[in-house]
Amino acid sequence: MQLKLSLVLNSCGIVRLRMKLLLIVISTLVIVNGQWNTHWWGGRSGIVHLFEWKWTDIANECETFLAPNGYAGVQTSPPSENIINVNGRPWHERYQPVSYILTTRSGDRNAFIDMVRRCNAVGVRVYPDVVINHLAAVSGTGTGGSTENSGTLSFPAVPFGSGDFNARCSIDNYNDAHQVRNCWLLGMPDLKLSTEYVRGKVIAYLNDLISLGVAGFRFDAVKHMWPGDLENIFGRINNLNTAHGFAANSRPFITQEVIDLGGEAISRDQYLHLGTVTEFRYSAEIGRVFRGYDLLKHLRNFGESWGFMASASALTFVDNHDNQRGHGAGGDNVLTYKVSKQYKMATAFHLAWPYGVPRIMSSYEFNDGDQGPPANGDGSLRSPTFNADGSCSGGWVCEHRWRQIYNMVRFRNAAGTAAEANWWENSGGKQIAFSRGNRAVIVFNNENFDLNQSLQTGMAAGTYCNIAAGSKSGSSCTGSTITVNASGVASFSITAGATDGFIAIHVDAKL
Repeated sequence: MQLKLSLVLNSCGIVRLRMKLLLIVISTLVIVNGQWNTHWWGGRSGIVHLFEWKWTDIANECETFLAPNGYAGVQTSPPSENIINVNGRPWHERYQPVSYILTTRSGDRNAFIDMVRRCNAVGVRVYPDVVINHLAAVSGTGTGGSTENSGTLSFPAVPFGSGDFNARCSIDNYNDAHQVRNCWLLGMPDLKLSTEYVRGKVIAYLNDLISLGVAGFRFDAVKHMWPGDLENIFGRINNLNTAHGFAANSRPFITQEVIDLGGEAISRDQYLHLGTVTEFRYSAEIGRVFRGYDLLKHLRNFGESWGFMASASALTFVDNHDNQRGHGAGGDNVLTYKVSKQYKMATAFHLAWPYGVPRIMSSYEFNDGDQGPPANGDGSLRSPTFNADGSCSGGWVCEHRWRQIYNMVRFRNAAGTAAEANWWENSGGKQIAFSRGNRAVIVFNNENFDLNQSLQTGMAAGTYCNIAAGSKSGSSCTGSTITVNASGVASFSITAGATDGFIAIHVDAKL
């Protein structure tokens, strides 16, 4: 940017002007760069999407499971009032706002406040999913009791009226950026974010959430909004609330849902200056590899070399609430809980490999793409129930509670910033191993024959718990062990029919 001034100033005035400009530049950089900071506590990593959970249940989960197992954050479903869809209460009613009142099936405002406070107290940051592109497509009553008429574009609980929406049109061509950003996504009234009044209402909603202690946001349907409008909104939201343990002048973490597998007019690159972006190519490619359509050895440069965005900008995931249902992007390559062995292996690699900001999906069981979460007869959400081994039941899948996944979060925490090292691959290319410096090692077998191999680990001599098979418990392991000799070499065996398909050890699992 060039700045031309036709002013005559004395030397002191020039200095003052230069200092003022410097402060403006510095403050702008702080605002922009701050939106990549997750605000995780030290030694923690990973965001869990507790999809459709109640606020009280999330608060309990932060205290009893997420914090003790090293998880750093939780993404919630949208907290704003949504339309009640009487036709089966599908999950996507949560993405059709009626107002910005904090009342949903997950709970009311007081329950949300209590959840955020309790999660922050144990070092688990909260990132609500927010919908600011549109409002509900059908008329009716919202979860907070507000009524609206989408036909006349009357949303009195905000309030929004007909002048606050873009003209009705449908999105028929995703190679027309104007159409994608100004027309109505799936018939939902498209907010006119270019106007100061609409921006003000959205900013007030986000600032309300910030005042309650959230650490940032996941923004839905970002490719349907103009980058300039978002730049204006993001630049005007408040700093995080220091009463919840955030440093002074901390900016909210921002991640933006931009579905981009290439070939469209709108790309993720147009939003990278605003915060992190969902890397849908990561999901599609990791699924393709672990489904066996590509060789594991090709993962050696997994990241930017595959056409992904820079690591610091990427929000990564094996699946999310959209593409696990066949929506979004990735198609049949996307792995879900329904193919559990491959899903556990892909997630293990996801958490072991030093790329991106990892997010873990926590699902409920479904048989069709519209099916809503487990609910009681009156439509209220059912709480997850827990088995003796800590896994979920009652219709909830809770992948984040699978031993192979939460132990890999501990693996990632133990590995820290250590670089990838000691890469090994077999001649067929579907058996691989690597270490994270001298702090952690993982081995995979995706062949249809057994793996039996002695490998250099780079780790100190000793006996380690195989965290795929069990956990360290006092001075013993609940599963199998791996012994590293004085030369740093260990023997690994994974049968073709093994339940997990991988072995992992780390410094914090040493006996």
